[in-house]
Amino acid sequence: STRRGIATTGRLNPKVNPGLKKRDELEDMLEERRRSSDARHALRCYAPAVYKGLAPREVSALRGAVLQSDALQHVIGQVSAECGERRELVQEEAAHLLDEMAHRLRLGTVRFFAYVLSKVFKTLFRSVRVNEEGVQRLQQAIQDHPVVLLPSHRSYMDFLMMSYILYTYDLALPVIAAGMDFMSMKVVGEMLRMSGAFFIRRSFGGDKLYWAVFSEYVKTMLRTGYAPIEFFLEGTRSRTGKSLTPKTGLLNIVMEPFFKGEVFDIHLVPVSISYDRILEESLYARELLGVPKPKETTSGLLKARQILREDYGVMHVYFGHPVSVRSLAQGRVKRSQYNLVPRHIPQRPCLAAQALVGEAAFRLVRLQEQAMVLRPWTLVATLLLQNPDGMDLPVLEEQAAWLRRLALSFGAFLDWPDCKPCREVVGAGLALHKNLARVSGGRVRLAVAETPGVGQTAEELAFDRAVGVLSCASYRNQILHVFIRPALLSVALRTANSSRKDEVYTCFNFLWTVFSNEFILCPGASVQDFEEACYLLGKCCAVQESQQDIVMSEGGHATLAFLRALLDPFLQGYQVVCQYLCKETEENLRENKFVPAARNFALQLILAGTLKCYEALSSDLQKNALAALVQLEAVTKVKVIPTQKPVHARL
Repeated sequence: STRRGIATTGRLNPKVNPGLKKRDELEDMLEERRRSSDARHALRCYAPAVYKGLAPREVSALRGAVLQSDALQHVIGQVSAECGERRELVQEEAAHLLDEMAHRLRLGTVRFFAYVLSKVFKTLFRSVRVNEEGVQRLQQAIQDHPVVLLPSHRSYMDFLMMSYILYTYDLALPVIAAGMDFMSMKVVGEMLRMSGAFFIRRSFGGDKLYWAVFSEYVKTMLRTGYAPIEFFLEGTRSRTGKSLTPKTGLLNIVMEPFFKGEVFDIHLVPVSISYDRILEESLYARELLGVPKPKETTSGLLKARQILREDYGVMHVYFGHPVSVRSLAQGRVKRSQYNLVPRHIPQRPCLAAQALVGEAAFRLVRLQEQAMVLRPWTLVATLLLQNPDGMDLPVLEEQAAWLRRLALSFGAFLDWPDCKPCREVVGAGLALHKNLARVSGGRVRLAVAETPGVGQTAEELAFDRAVGVLSCASYRNQILHVFIRPALLSVALRTANSSRKDEVYTCFNFLWTVFSNEFILCPGASVQDFEEACYLLGKCCAVQESQQDIVMSEGGHATLAFLRALLDPFLQGYQVVCQYLCKETEENLRENKFVPAARNFALQLILAGTLKCYEALSSDLQKNALAALVQLEAVTKVKVIPTQKPVHARL
């Protein structure tokens, strides 16, 4: 097939990011689908290579192995003794829980999905570009070691596309961790189960039996190499376009068989999925503004067919290099300590193992970010948000070209066709996102209402504007990982009011701590991030650095001003939260009342004209701000009574 690849690729200096390898080219996997029969593709011979050439285990055999495992039998005995129930009844409950969560993979259902999804993807996307070298690496990894697939999560399309790609390239289909919400969908829920999904509760609480069944189910599949296991490190879809702080619960489970010496190694494969245009774009914005998330139903899915009339541009899927758990743990975790307790007895991971899992989670999310393919619209959206009054089209094109050069110098993985003039590239992005930006009289501005419609209140107008701003911000947020460290340094340079590097670092470190819940900033890496920021700003000639000082260069004003403006919505949003807490008269504020109250406070500021930042209405930003204040001990989180929900009390 013809290699089409990314036209322009920037790479970070190896001194700054030693783990960043040369990026692969990408090819359109839909190109062949447009030329050949979808039915023939779905019904073709499917014979994927499997782990160590073992014969695939039947679902019934997997079920029996889990229920009869020493680990689960030990917990069943404990639960039986603790609650006074007969062991047989607890065993039946364990079997029921396993049947509730377990997948029932059927090749016939997979073939049906392959046929339907071929039609859907060809309608929705102009192309789906995949790095075939990454697919080949994954194929080899599946044959040599148990594999865990860790895709980024921005859309419901993510897990469907992952299985479709693996089927297309004749790789073993993954077994996918899915929320219980999907199981309640009539017909569709069972079809997802028969295509490899297994369903888990969002939280287990103190249900020891459920945890034991779930963890043993996952670990049995890993130990036997039954199939690649797939789950989302972020836990849920990102509504903001930014990566979310990773959840380590499942990662702990999948790494445990290595710690206990039950497998030689486990390979963790980060996968970066990015979209030209996100299907749930306006839905996410409304959720951030307090509109409840729609329940997943079959009727809702059928009603969503109207999206097939829309153009969603290009989708990119980049399979990263497998990360060896054995290599991560070398010199960090002494596995011999696990020999002191029989393997089947549950034990809390040692501190070294807990620290390793946490570090690995952040590292994997950063690898996802670094391989995220960015489209020109992310740059255009960034510029439009910084210029709410609009920009003349030639100025926008000029600024986009400048920002492109800056992004590439910082290491962005940018899909910007060199063969086309900037005017065409920017125009194509504006055409695809005409619902978010409009061109009138040679001037480009966000497509938000200026005056209330007939019968529309000021609050409703503000809500509509916020939907447009937050939708646009979700695309700007996709590129924040490229700029966040230099942006923090840019703000620190102004705040420190000094050129001494140690004083600038003090300000940088404070900002780094404040925003550690907002962005992916690896714990304990503030010094490394500061050095990286200094290097990048020096590389683009924005600052000059000596052993003791760091100062703005003569030509660095534009770059530093842009970077400060990038952080401004977050700074304003955090300031609004602080203002609200200072004015809140209730001594103890219930946590579930905080976000609606803080949003209403921000809305009143907007209506009064004292706040222009609509992003301050985002529930995600408000929650992150509160978490930062708790971390800084400016706010205390206490439980009043065990049966009541936690509350936040101001100090």
